Amino acid sequence: MNQPADHIPRRRAALAFIFVTVMLDMLAFGIIIPVLPHLIRDLIGGDIAKAASWVGSFAALFMTMQFVFSPVQGALSDRYGRRAVILISSFGLGVDFIVMALAPTMWLLFVGRLFSGACAASFSTANAYIADIVPKEKRAAAFGMLGAAFGIGFIIGPALGGLLGHWHLRLPFWTAACLSLLNFGYGFFVLPESLPKERRSPRFDWRHANPFGAVVLLRRYPQVFALAAVFFLLNLAQFSLNSTYVLYADYRFGWGPQAVGYTLSLVGLCSGLVQAVLVRRLMPKLGERRMILIGLSLCVMGYLAFGLAPNAWLFLLAIPVFCLGGLAGPPAQSMMTHQVDPHEQGRLQGALTSLASLAGIFGPAMFANLFALFISDHAPVQHLPGAAFVLAALLLVGATLVAIRATRHIAPSFTPAPSTPEPLEHVP
Repeated sequence: MNQPADHIPRRRAALAFIFVTVMLDMLAFGIIIPVLPHLIRDLIGGDIAKAASWVGSFAALFMTMQFVFSPVQGALSDRYGRRAVILISSFGLGVDFIVMALAPTMWLLFVGRLFSGACAASFSTANAYIADIVPKEKRAAAFGMLGAAFGIGFIIGPALGGLLGHWHLRLPFWTAACLSLLNFGYGFFVLPESLPKERRSPRFDWRHANPFGAVVLLRRYPQVFALAAVFFLLNLAQFSLNSTYVLYADYRFGWGPQAVGYTLSLVGLCSGLVQAVLVRRLMPKLGERRMILIGLSLCVMGYLAFGLAPNAWLFLLAIPVFCLGGLAGPPAQSMMTHQVDPHEQGRLQGALTSLASLAGIFGPAMFANLFALFISDHAPVQHLPGAAFVLAALLLVGATLVAIRATRHIAPSFTPAPSTPEPLEHVP
């Protein structure tokens, strides 16, 4: 059947929008990373250990909301399409960042984080969008490109946030609001729907739109369930960085918002190169299973180096090793999408986001309080402020063992892409 003349340009615009959506959302979140802990510290008038506990509580609240609402958003996108969910998410985040920019008290800042957790659906829905339109053999590379969008946003976001925060702690929140609302306006005019009506779920079922129903979906696919456990441990370990990095760098090396922003930009640069370049180039040579195992091993090495580095230079040298661990994520996610029915891709991504959110409920408080304990007078081991990173490394040793067992009977699913790019289907 002949395609409309404007089919390919619209498809390209859709892919570009998904890339830009993830990049701008990561940029918006990255901008506030260097300043949110300092804003919390100013509002409570407490010391660094007390601020660490509050940072952990804020992160846990954010992820609790994601845990509850991500399956709802995934089920809604399976029933009504991806476009509406993505646009509502971008608009809601923009309004929320405005609330946080104006918050004069801790409770209003707390409310702002609550609503941002409920609205932040674009990541999981963007993944479902990619699963709708990208052939199976190309999904790992496509997820790698989304990872690169994360990296690009993370390169610019923290550095810009640190610079803006140096002028005023509230300015990064206003900038994040503008970026989210700009993204909404762009998507309103550009983004087509990726899920045609005939491929949507016949109805919206509340049994599937809750985090526990999402776990039932994962259990129906045993290999997906095992890989989801690896995904959970990867995300849990990641919160050692998210919840302690800013305060750890301040405590160990005396880095303020600008220095933290620049080093986080280095993390974003390295991660972006891994996701955009190495995933695509190494996949034909290594295959999905070996890439997962190599990535997990490098993550373990990176976290150990973060936690045990005796000086700032060795800490910085560990960043590229840690970022090479990003090789594990795209092939694991690709493996999972291969085994799930097309009309359940939104629920799968919602379930994975719920698992990441579940990690976020427990991880930030656990790691932040572990950091606070090991810099206090009651530390069980003195001179180990990087204990949170050491624990993250141990968690990923467990994830590696699970991945070895889960993937041992999975045949390689990657086939090299043809020299002439094939058109991607399913975008109207």
